[in-house]
Amino acid sequence: IPLKVLTVATAPYLDQWPGCGGLRRRVGVFQGNRHYLHNFLQSVFSCMDLRERQGCTLVVGGDGRFFNRTAMELVVQMAAANGVGRLIIGHHGIMSTPAISSLVRKYKAMGAIVLTAGPHPGGPHGDLGVKFNSANGGPAQETVTNKIYQISRTLEEFTICPGLRVDLGALGRQEFDLENKFKPFTVEIVDSVESYANLLRNIFDFAALKELLSGEHRIRIRVDAMSGVMGPYLRRILCEELGAPAKSVVNCVPLEDFGGLHPDPNLTYAAELVDSMQDGHYDLGAALDCDGDRNMILGKHGAFVTPSDSLAMIAANIFCIPYFQHTGVRGFARSMPTSAALDKVAQATKIDLYETPVGWGFFGNLMDAGRLSLCGEESFGTGGDHIREKDGLWSVLAWLSILAIRRKSVNDIVKDHWRKYGRNYYTRYDYEGLDLDAAWQLMDDLEVLMMEKSFVSQRFAVADNIYQVEQADNFEYTDPVDSTITRNQGLRIMFTNGSRIVYRLSGAGGVGATIRVYIDSYEKEDIFQDTQVMLAPLATIALKISQLHVRTGRSGPSMIT
Repeated sequence: IPLKVLTVATAPYLDQWPGCGGLRRRVGVFQGNRHYLHNFLQSVFSCMDLRERQGCTLVVGGDGRFFNRTAMELVVQMAAANGVGRLIIGHHGIMSTPAISSLVRKYKAMGAIVLTAGPHPGGPHGDLGVKFNSANGGPAQETVTNKIYQISRTLEEFTICPGLRVDLGALGRQEFDLENKFKPFTVEIVDSVESYANLLRNIFDFAALKELLSGEHRIRIRVDAMSGVMGPYLRRILCEELGAPAKSVVNCVPLEDFGGLHPDPNLTYAAELVDSMQDGHYDLGAALDCDGDRNMILGKHGAFVTPSDSLAMIAANIFCIPYFQHTGVRGFARSMPTSAALDKVAQATKIDLYETPVGWGFFGNLMDAGRLSLCGEESFGTGGDHIREKDGLWSVLAWLSILAIRRKSVNDIVKDHWRKYGRNYYTRYDYEGLDLDAAWQLMDDLEVLMMEKSFVSQRFAVADNIYQVEQADNFEYTDPVDSTITRNQGLRIMFTNGSRIVYRLSGAGGVGATIRVYIDSYEKEDIFQDTQVMLAPLATIALKISQLHVRTGRSGPSMIT
């Protein structure tokens, strides 16, 4: 008997703005507000052209966090009712964000629905996220997310097939007949790990990596999946295929609450990994976030490679990766708040460099136009043009490829890089959970101050250090591909010595607002000092200009990275 398709009346919500990371809210918001998730999903389906949507293919996957299975069941029921012809879903509904992007491109799908809240906590009291990726496999452009938001504000009904049930544990094809549909609705449950591994085999020299990890002069690694989606990928690729010992990968069972921990790969939340590296037993350490797109790299004794430096060092050694030997390098890119370490490599190699707003979609546009090969963000994201998302495991294999070719340690590669290009001392202060209106007002007042004519050329003295303002603006980006203009992307203060202070307001978390303060200072000679000591004068200036501690009532940042 064909399954019934129902049209259900609803009332709109006015807060369903999907940023570059999609719609992220506390689980309780989705559970406690009638049809909250239904409304947003319907807005996503309704933003697609009706003719293109009918019979199309979509990829669906998530990071396995609490409420994901319930959300995925709803995605399936509403996709079928809205005329989607085929869904490709990861086994048990779990699939990394990079794997999702790769499958969108492999199957030429219309896009993907990604169920992740990024590196934010899971569990009943954690976050849930829903993101729409476009046909290139990357996050939807702002024009698309704007359309989704506008639809959500006036939505009056949604369409659903409530009787449709999919077995997410059964690999293979499942078909369903729906009333008033001429063709069956198809769901394919796939082994996304093997598909993603095939992609990586065509990028890296797996024979050389296997020799590095299991040969006579093998190195020791420790990679932490942080109880997220990447555990099965690490076991299959690093251990089973490349021969690393099973104990090389830890926290590899995906858990709905990520083991009660914050699945964000940084020094604070990956403290277990950092501690395990201190005795020097491991040559390389890495942590991947819950959906597999972010990464942190550590050298021997826990030496931290900042994401900005990691990006620059991969760029400087890019031809250690066979993929780029074949394709060449079209361009480098970084997000505006990311340190300018990559700029030095681009200048030396005469490769085009792009500085974009925060959000991977800006990189995707450049890649689609054939202008970009390697890119990254200071928020622990790095990737190439093989997909349109940042890619944590790709970044780990990139570092292993460098080690295999250069036969030096991570620590020595970092030091050699600084000696050749100089060092960008860099840090980020996060002030999280702020009142949204108060945060907006602080940023508005700060911009007014910075735009005063007297601000440029102003001098700030801290101890023996004097910094003179050379330029101040609110970052604006004109896309070189389609000439679209993106404004108000962060307040920048540039000093005559090349140092920078950047202030950005972020709403990426589930609760409140976050003001981020980025500090970037270049040194050509004095390259082996403590980062926080070197940046202390600029940090003092940043706080003095913004009055952050006074305005927020905070004695210090929530987190320093």
